[in-house]
Amino acid sequence: MIAGAMMIIGGCGTENKDVLEESTLSNPAAITIGFAQVGEESDWRRANSKSICDTFSAENGYNLIYVDSENDPEKQMSAVRKFIQEGVDYIVLEPIVEDGWDNILSEVKEAGIPLIIADRSVSVSDDSLYSAWVGSDALLEGERACEWLNAYAESENIDPEDIRIVNIMGTEGSSVQIGRDNALHNAVKKYGWSFLGAEPGEFTQAKGKEAMEQLLKKYPELNVVYCDNDNEAYGAIDILQNEGKKIGSDIEAGEIMIISFDASNGGLECVKNGQISCNCEDNPLLGPKIEEILKKLEAGETVEKKQYVDEQIFAIKSDVTSVTVRGKEYPVVNVTDELLKKRVY
Repeated sequence: MIAGAMMIIGGCGTENKDVLEESTLSNPAAITIGFAQVGEESDWRRANSKSICDTFSAENGYNLIYVDSENDPEKQMSAVRKFIQEGVDYIVLEPIVEDGWDNILSEVKEAGIPLIIADRSVSVSDDSLYSAWVGSDALLEGERACEWLNAYAESENIDPEDIRIVNIMGTEGSSVQIGRDNALHNAVKKYGWSFLGAEPGEFTQAKGKEAMEQLLKKYPELNVVYCDNDNEAYGAIDILQNEGKKIGSDIEAGEIMIISFDASNGGLECVKNGQISCNCEDNPLLGPKIEEILKKLEAGETVEKKQYVDEQIFAIKSDVTSVTVRGKEYPVVNVTDELLKKRVY
């Protein structure tokens, strides 16, 4: 626990949280956690922030210092250094980019502050610089999406070269973008699809629109759009609709297929209405898992270095009921109104 007053330097930037003004800690005796978030660029990120903020609330016995890094790596690194200076008990970091963390994480280790990495990962020379990582396997997510596309194409007798695919990338250099897009490029080589090109979408709807507009101008023959998250997919849908294009899974009839990631409620609504053909879940509800790790660390227990969350594949109704990746079978879930009512993000 840290003694005395400490400045809260940010507030949970979610729909259900008011931004906190600068103030002293509500309970100096409680466990204090510094949380350096990427930003609030997407529906997924807001659900993720809410999960962590709700878990580490004052009511649950925590002081949470939240920093919205606004997708700025330098601001995020400054926030981590501020946490060190203030002497927080734990740091939770959702890194914007994968590289460039060795020096500052060494400072965290030297200060004796346990660090939990969440969502995106870091590339460091020494993995003892952090206590644990929790999140999704972005490469596996991409592999599942690509296996679904291949299985769907085979079920519809679509020749591989007739799949003309473009990529709206997430934030370049982030582990999520690298993993999902590497899976795509590997599948292009494996199955012989026609890869046309890519544009950055920054995981936002606005940038997704810009990317889709550019890709459509460059490659009017495209028939599959591989979006790195739902918000980019929404932007792609906006542009395709504005251009009078038909969106759907029947690419042989001239429709343009969209594949996405996150499986947010909005994204699943798009699956239900046929605008997104396949949507691979990226579970944002990491708060309880992070707390589980923190409690084990508090008790002096050893924790697993990498911990993955459970996720599903959602897709339109078709003959593809499951996909097999790395020797494991994953069922493909169809989206219904009943399913949507049960979802919390």
